Amino acid sequence: MATAAVIDFGSFSSLSGAERVQSRLGPRIELGKFVDAGCDGCSAEFEGIVGSSPALRAVLDQVRIVASTGAAVLIGGETGTGKELIARAIHVHSERRNRPFVKVNCASIPAELLESELFGHEKGSFTGAVAQRIGRFEAADGGTLFLDEIGDMPLHLQTKLLRVLQEQEFERVGGSRTLKVDVRIVAATNRDLKGMVEENKFRADLYYRLAVFPMTVPPLRERREDIALLTRYFVQKHAKRMGRDIESIPAHAMDALTNYDWPGNIRELQNVIERSVVLSSGPELHVALPEINGRSTPIVLHGRASNVTELSERARILQVLKETKGMVGGPDGAASRLGLKRTTLQSRMRKHNIARLFQ
Repeated sequence: MATAAVIDFGSFSSLSGAERVQSRLGPRIELGKFVDAGCDGCSAEFEGIVGSSPALRAVLDQVRIVASTGAAVLIGGETGTGKELIARAIHVHSERRNRPFVKVNCASIPAELLESELFGHEKGSFTGAVAQRIGRFEAADGGTLFLDEIGDMPLHLQTKLLRVLQEQEFERVGGSRTLKVDVRIVAATNRDLKGMVEENKFRADLYYRLAVFPMTVPPLRERREDIALLTRYFVQKHAKRMGRDIESIPAHAMDALTNYDWPGNIRELQNVIERSVVLSSGPELHVALPEINGRSTPIVLHGRASNVTELSERARILQVLKETKGMVGGPDGAASRLGLKRTTLQSRMRKHNIARLFQ
């Protein structure tokens, strides 16, 4: 009886890309030290960023170029590609590394509260303001403020943000005293801001202030060389947390992981690997392949992908919501299965008039 090929997590040594492919032809290849010299350097220099593909290396080269300049950076890319990790890397490699790195998700905070969140408020400035509160700009003084999902910021707040970028000053909500700050802005979005400018949904002057140094984080399907490294990284991370001792993965499962297009990118891969670790009771990783194979023609739910229609996106969201019985959040909710943030999925549900169907 033939033995299925197995990849061993215990000794996956530094093979070249071609050697890895050829090694899969044998019954077993080594995984534990699957770290090229280049990837090893990336791991040491950029904490939490895993990979050695040319596409990732190009992004990290951009980080090295811009980090020390203090220029505003706009990071584009699909949901789940690791834009926050890139923003943090820019901060860590800048002269502000010993000052705060403060993050704000513009999509997760209600529009009526976002102004107070960013600029703070004075006591009594509105109902419920029982004490003075400093905002994220003050908290980030001397450091870096990361504005995630900047494309979801309301237009009226875009005007106030532009002023802070230009003058480095603002007033708290309900206050009259002008406060000065020294903050570097790094923003991120999975939306087409240029298209939004053309549609008058995003201020052109703010866009050019933010995009002094624009960069794009590639989707996982454009850096397939990194999937094995990321798989190993997530297996070790979750196995350690769950007290599991996982040493190997079937070669056919690794091939399936590598060949899948990952519409949810790294976040989706992490979700699949975490679920796989939960399902694995022995030393071999039991990969949740039905979850992948059930979507042989994945639908990209990010950005403005030209090959994806609005109708197909709506249909995919509806399908997954039915599978989860309307559950959006949680480890097995629709957002997790689609590789989206909960707030991003809720925004898409409102866009497609789906939200009311699951209330």
